[in-house]
Amino acid sequence: MLDINSLNKQYIAGTWIDGKSSRTLKDINPYNGDVLTEFKMASTEDIDTAYSAAQAAMDEWNQINPYQQRDILERAVTYIDAHEEEITNLIIDELGGTRLKAAFEIGLVKNMIKEAATFPLKKEGKILPSVENGKENRLYRMPAGVVGVISPFNFPFFLSIKSIAPAIGAGNGVVLKAHEETPIVGGTLIAKIFEEAGIPKGLFNVVVTDINEIGDSFVEHPIPRIISFTGSTGVGRHIAQLAAKHFKKALLELGGNSAFIILDDADIDYAVNAAAFSRFTHQGQICMSANRIIVHQSVYDEFISKYREKIASLKTGDPRDPDTVIGPVVNERAAQTLKAIIEKGIEQGAEPLLRGNISGNMVEPTILTGVTPDMDIAREEMFGPVVSVMTFNTDEEAIQIANDTDFGLSGAVHTRDGERGVQLAKQVQTGMIHVNDITINDEPIVAFGGEKQSGLGRLNGEWSLEEFTTLKWISINYGQRQFPY
Repeated sequence: MLDINSLNKQYIAGTWIDGKSSRTLKDINPYNGDVLTEFKMASTEDIDTAYSAAQAAMDEWNQINPYQQRDILERAVTYIDAHEEEITNLIIDELGGTRLKAAFEIGLVKNMIKEAATFPLKKEGKILPSVENGKENRLYRMPAGVVGVISPFNFPFFLSIKSIAPAIGAGNGVVLKAHEETPIVGGTLIAKIFEEAGIPKGLFNVVVTDINEIGDSFVEHPIPRIISFTGSTGVGRHIAQLAAKHFKKALLELGGNSAFIILDDADIDYAVNAAAFSRFTHQGQICMSANRIIVHQSVYDEFISKYREKIASLKTGDPRDPDTVIGPVVNERAAQTLKAIIEKGIEQGAEPLLRGNISGNMVEPTILTGVTPDMDIAREEMFGPVVSVMTFNTDEEAIQIANDTDFGLSGAVHTRDGERGVQLAKQVQTGMIHVNDITINDEPIVAFGGEKQSGLGRLNGEWSLEEFTTLKWISINYGQRQFPY
């Protein structure tokens, strides 16, 4: 049984211990404000111990037969299957996620681990010819080194696993800094899963702390070769600068301002449902969420009428209620930020077609119409159940509006002519875009990542294997070279 009070410690070098900091961190249920548990925070000394343990354990892990490595990773999925209801309850209590959101996230996690379990069998090398007679060039695919992972609060289970499992599958040790809002689902729960699966002690470590305690030491530590971060663009920029300064690779999944484009020939009823899911799943706290709905003028009236009716029907409340679609946002600070964004949008000329109440962490849906590209609500990522609706008259105008942003993560285009949708999608400056689908897509073997200020690098499938490994050239001269002196 997964007991929340058995998961409230650091997991370092294969041992469950209290952090060495004198400070504590309270893990709070965002719906009712209950304190779920408390952690003694990790210190910089704990981070050093964790990184050293990960580095040392890599040797043991890479001496294990690749087929056995695969079996160990697959056992992590077996453990999740056996404890799915308990994990669901943790997601509800710690994140304020609904049961629908929990099932969605757990499914993504299992698929990602299954794909990572194939990595030990995919680290293929090459033998290449040489310009020198009697010489052979070999390229070996090697683990890149210890990976530091910094996870977010919105999909912490999946977005942590998205880097952790492939990094381990590629042969690396990992240290995870869990987000302070979700230290269990995005941290120690994962440690428990891999511990039960049987990975070597120290290969995977979890530290629970905050920046006030550790500063930049997690990124600047000399051991990790890769820092994988999911979070805001501002923090991502800082991490990228630190990583470059210390000659580390930064993998960054950052903010989004995704456009959901509805062309004049779209199936409006289908587009309404897809747009609702694209914006309001997990309270809109997903980097791929549709921030901007861009509707052709000729179908605007039909769409907006049906969309308002759909969104007004979504139940807001207790995430434990299976009928609830919209639970709490992560904390009251986030709720107040959303309130300020809404008020500013209205001040700048947007019209609230639907305006939900805000009380504590509970934010009911808001639809803002009459939005223009110059308004702040069209330019900022709104991490919550608030959406902007804009109009256009030509495909070229839709593309221009979609591209008028510093971000480029995801998007969607709805049309009855699939090829028309694809041709338009090619012109939107984004790492991912989906025709006749939702903006929220992530599949274990398809390249995932953003353009512009939405991130650096690509994850999933062969791209994760590429990111978490390096190539080593070893040549063999079977004869003797002739030298000029």
